[in-house]
Amino acid sequence: MTSRLLSRTAVNVFLLVAAVYTLLPLTWLLFASTKSLSDLYSTPGFAFAGFDLGANLTAVASEGDGIFFRWYLNSLLYAGGGAALGALISVACGYAFDKYSWPGKERLFGLVLLGVLVPTTATAIPLYLLAAEAGVVNSFWSVFVPALVHPFGVYLARVLSTGYVPGEVLEAARSDGASELRTFVSVALPMLKAAYVTIFLFQFTGIWNNFFLPLVMLSDQHLFPLSLGLYSWNTQVTSFPEYSTLVITGSLLSVVPLLLVFVFLQRFWRAGMTAGSVK
Repeated sequence: MTSRLLSRTAVNVFLLVAAVYTLLPLTWLLFASTKSLSDLYSTPGFAFAGFDLGANLTAVASEGDGIFFRWYLNSLLYAGGGAALGALISVACGYAFDKYSWPGKERLFGLVLLGVLVPTTATAIPLYLLAAEAGVVNSFWSVFVPALVHPFGVYLARVLSTGYVPGEVLEAARSDGASELRTFVSVALPMLKAAYVTIFLFQFTGIWNNFFLPLVMLSDQHLFPLSLGLYSWNTQVTSFPEYSTLVITGSLLSVVPLLLVFVFLQRFWRAGMTAGSVK
């Protein structure tokens, strides 16, 4: 009984420390975004001074004729559209790897797993060369199209398809005259809702935080995502210290979509996971 209590206490302490470590930067960002430039450098990091959040938001909105909101829209298009379409592609590929057989399937899947091991920064230069050959460098498509490919999503979709989609249900649909596409869309895809949401969350977070690929591909600031736009502001802090408050406040605003996505989609994720565990 004592050992079990000590074990539970150790786990809870570890989780508490991990939670504090995770929330500490966000807490500092919240405090810092409410400070003026002078207060930012003259007061402790985790202390309120004058509440200047409104003035900082106004400064962010007015800088560069509102370029920040263009970056915001770009990030929503890159991350939202890329994650929605990319997750669907991953689920379809994982379903195909699980339910169909063809020569060389496992070798091809081995290449997919190899893609999981390759860091995305290592593929930025080859992707740039391909985009240059296609003539789409410094365009929306040069960042959007590579985001649709997610090897880990394909792997995860295959694993979840194995557990969530019984072969008997598919055979029953085919016996009723459903085509393979209709079987996937009407039967398998609803069962893979948890897989889709999980992959969507992974891809949305990855694309939203993506920095190196846009840095390589884009030179037009009107195409920048938030990550690259805030970086461009941050490079001017040495010469223009007032950009410090712009970068901090903009960073706080950039976290909001991630929080909203996780809050609104976690119930679908939990429901799907529970259904799979008791199936």
